[in-house]
Amino acid sequence: MTEKLLQLLQLQYPLEVCDPGAFSTLKAKGMRFTVRAWEARGLGHVSVMEAKGFFGLMKMDTLIVNPTERDLPLYSYDRIQAMGNDTLIAELYDTTVGGFRAPALDAVCADGAALQDRDPGAHWYDGIRLSQSISKIGKKAQREALDGLAAAHFSAWLTAECPPLTDKAAKQAKTDAYVEGLLTHGGPSTDVFLKTLGREQTEQLFRRVLFGTR
Repeated sequence: MTEKLLQLLQLQYPLEVCDPGAFSTLKAKGMRFTVRAWEARGLGHVSVMEAKGFFGLMKMDTLIVNPTERDLPLYSYDRIQAMGNDTLIAELYDTTVGGFRAPALDAVCADGAALQDRDPGAHWYDGIRLSQSISKIGKKAQREALDGLAAAHFSAWLTAECPPLTDKAAKQAKTDAYVEGLLTHGGPSTDVFLKTLGREQTEQLFRRVLFGTR
């Protein structure tokens, strides 16, 4: 599904490959991760992390878009297929300067209401996670519907109207606060890398490759 999302992105923004260096392949907790990154001209930094493990019984895909060139919220997509479950998490974090209003995204969320919601739990970043975020869980029979919801949600974010970005420093500061908050307070995937790679390597992975903040 990450390839489909990348295709949607490339319809509007040319992608220039960034070299993840030593982070192109990683191993953590029985999973093998492949990492890629790009600069999307006119939009910002893009990264994809794909993982497989436990003899092919578990698959995890992540796509992150840090829109440094547009005043959009940071976009994070996660898809986890394991133990017969298919989990879709698409979250928007408010890194905007001028606020964010997207009726099309509200409509997409409403259209996906029939799919089973997943409790995302309580996290330190809940205060900046926007209401248009979605967290769903299903079985193989719901995979096509989850794919459709993921594509529609990402497309609505990509095409959302936003004011011109006039204060890049303020937007950078809000993005830094989120990324550094992950490194300080942790998160589901952050904790795995901190334990496996250590703090210094995890900081480089997050700042340089996944979010492109440094």
